[in-house]
Amino acid sequence: MSSSTKNRAFWNSTSDAYQASHGTVLRKRALAWGVWRIPESTLRILGDVEGRRVLELGCGAAQWTLALLERGAHAIGVDLSDQQLMHARAAAQSGSIRPTLVQGDAEQLPFRSEMFDIVFCDHGAIVFAPPETTVAEASRVLRPGGLCALCMSTPVRDICFDATADSVTPRLSANYFELSKMESPSNISFRTGHGSGSFATMGLSWKILSSFKRHLTRRPHTRTLYRCPGPGAGRRSTFGNFERSLDRSRRPE
Repeated sequence: MSSSTKNRAFWNSTSDAYQASHGTVLRKRALAWGVWRIPESTLRILGDVEGRRVLELGCGAAQWTLALLERGAHAIGVDLSDQQLMHARAAAQSGSIRPTLVQGDAEQLPFRSEMFDIVFCDHGAIVFAPPETTVAEASRVLRPGGLCALCMSTPVRDICFDATADSVTPRLSANYFELSKMESPSNISFRTGHGSGSFATMGLSWKILSSFKRHLTRRPHTRTLYRCPGPGAGRRSTFGNFERSLDRSRRPE
């Protein structure tokens, strides 16, 4: 079974529970990154979005997309799961903005080449689709000189993830240099180690596209990041595995 087929079924079956657990926080802190919801106003990854064409890969309930539209961006959300998009449409109905939401696969984006100024992903598609294909497609639909920003968890967490326990442990369980496809009974995810130009902190990792140069059709599609803050004192997450990851990183065995 392909990753697209399996992951679509997974997200369709878990979407309601996911939004029940995380949707409120994602809406309240829409313009924020990662499981710790670090504000875009702090990181300034996307910059001024007014009037810019923006694509969100793996938009889920479109919290980011809706917030960007409110700030004048021409934003489009794409997601593999029709159930996730149902939540996005329901959220949009409560406001005055009607977003463009597209059901599609990050491996074969249904958009013409050089259509967007910004392509970004906050976890989402970059985790559940092969990164080499996803980045190549992002490159294709970006205009020359456009920006691609991808946020996902640090591979340090991944090499300590015990699939049997479905939890992060204080012990290594995988080879950092062999991180790739990870298949569970319910879904398929993809993990990669950091290459040149990447920066990671516990629970938040920015993959700069110099790490994926061989998958780009044009360069540069990147903005260099010099620092990336960690969760910060007192910051909590609704994603329990990340909370436990942080606790264990502070109290190693």
